[in-house]
Amino acid sequence: MSGKAKVSGTLPVASAKLTRREVWATTRSHRLRLFLVVALGTASAGTGLVFPVTVGYLVDDVQAGTGDAATVLWALVVMLAAAAAGAVGGATMIVLAARSYHAMLAELRERLVGRAMTLPQSLVERAGTGDLVSRSSDDVAQIADAAPQIIPAVTAAGFTIAITIIGMTTLDLWYGLTLVVVLPVYIVTVRWYLSTAPGIYAAERAAMSTRAQQIVESQRGHDTILGFGLSELRHERVLAASWNVVGHSLRARTVQNMFFGRLNFAEYLGVAAILATGFSLIQTETSTVGAATAAVLLFLRLFGPINQLLFVVDTLQSVTASLNRIVGVITLPILDIVQPGVSAQAEESTRGGTWNDELMSAHIVRVSGMSYSYDGRHPVLEDIDLVIRAGERVALVGESGAGKTTLAAIIAGTHGPDTGTVVVPERTAVITQETHVFSGTARENLTLAAPHADDEEVRAALASTGASGLLDLLPEGLNTVLGGGGYELTAAQAQQLALARLVLADPDLAILDEATAEAGSTHAGLLDRAADAALAGRTGLMIAHRLSQAAACDRIVVMDHGRITETGTHDELVTAEGTYARLWEVWEQGRGAAGGTE
Repeated sequence: MSGKAKVSGTLPVASAKLTRREVWATTRSHRLRLFLVVALGTASAGTGLVFPVTVGYLVDDVQAGTGDAATVLWALVVMLAAAAAGAVGGATMIVLAARSYHAMLAELRERLVGRAMTLPQSLVERAGTGDLVSRSSDDVAQIADAAPQIIPAVTAAGFTIAITIIGMTTLDLWYGLTLVVVLPVYIVTVRWYLSTAPGIYAAERAAMSTRAQQIVESQRGHDTILGFGLSELRHERVLAASWNVVGHSLRARTVQNMFFGRLNFAEYLGVAAILATGFSLIQTETSTVGAATAAVLLFLRLFGPINQLLFVVDTLQSVTASLNRIVGVITLPILDIVQPGVSAQAEESTRGGTWNDELMSAHIVRVSGMSYSYDGRHPVLEDIDLVIRAGERVALVGESGAGKTTLAAIIAGTHGPDTGTVVVPERTAVITQETHVFSGTARENLTLAAPHADDEEVRAALASTGASGLLDLLPEGLNTVLGGGGYELTAAQAQQLALARLVLADPDLAILDEATAEAGSTHAGLLDRAADAALAGRTGLMIAHRLSQAAACDRIVVMDHGRITETGTHDELVTAEGTYARLWEVWEQGRGAAGGTE
């Protein structure tokens, strides 16, 4: 792999056009159901015209003296039948719309999570993990929670408004034209709102992301916070971020109230216009009292749907802001981001290299002229050249800050180099000191990287790493639930589990970043033997926490201030009396002072 992620230091927010395109693409497998939604919506909205039109006919019959009990009974039956049909049609439409809505949201959420899992760690760290957490939790929840408001508005309300306007125009063209009086008010109101609200809601969502980041950092750094007495400082930062959210939320609610007040003015203006029009038409005998009554009832019937549709514009602004943030992650260009485990042959061929099958069979890893910096200004690695041969076990050693972990992260694909070339096999696995135990059974935890492994293979992997006894400690063996709310493994047991995972994954290259460090533990020897067994027969790169681990490797690479300063076997480096020899002398003295234990 070569090159560096070309995305910016923050996670992007998609444009409205890109979001519409992605949402439209998501509807592809749901369009038949959406067509049924449109058909049912039109039909059920049409039944809503029956009530005001029937009342209008009754008014005219009464005024003409032709109305009787039979007429009233007939009108009542018609209205009840229309109401029942409209209720059934509307309910069915909303159910279909809700299923489509949530199915599409589920697809977007799955794409978001899938894309997030491939993002370079460096990008996520620069953007802040709270941003990604907020997009996959707060933003998804915002869209899901808006469903009860959005679905009726864009289905029942939308169809009702369209059909009602047609009905009013059918009664008399002038009744339909009276809506022109209120239309400018609605247009001005909505345009004002759309120009004001998006920025406010975007700022609110950004403030929520900042709050999430502060909370996540406080949780992850709990031990550090307690150790340095930073509780009050962290509390103040979380509190400040929370009050920032409150301030933006109050601004959003103020704009919302102003929006609603202008809608109420439009309603009063509309009723007055229809009454004046009806009075004029009746005076000229071009309309009847019944028609005017029906027109007023139809317009009154519009209050709910219009307000519902316009009220949801408020919700849609927040939903749109969340969608833009989700789509921004989904549509991040894959080719511009360095991926771990890229095929060496395929990647090298795109860079004009000479990597071929013969070399690949002899060398698993090749780093050439590689440099890297976290901030683009201060390099932490410079001019790194490293070759790891097939089946070779290499140890990286050096003082803290020498660049060992950064080099391992670049070889693993977590970061991309600024300059130079890094070629690794496609099947690369990494184990760090911070081993995560997922919520689920022991079997599920072990087969994460080998989902098709059976119980016999799982037990063999545990046995090969000397962890067979772990199953005896679990109440229900492989069926024991681990992780949150389940059986809690010790740090040493979690590392044993991770090493067994490595055996099941069977990678071409295994990278152990102090995976067996567990400083001060009486299980150090056990974990070292487990690591040896896990690496047996495969190429390995180990960041050695204990120099006894490095001494057992085929080759040792010594790093100092971001450069490789020495390389060779243990005996060669001790004889050379360089940096490694001094480190080994200090290590031996430490072991002696501790009585020979590690």
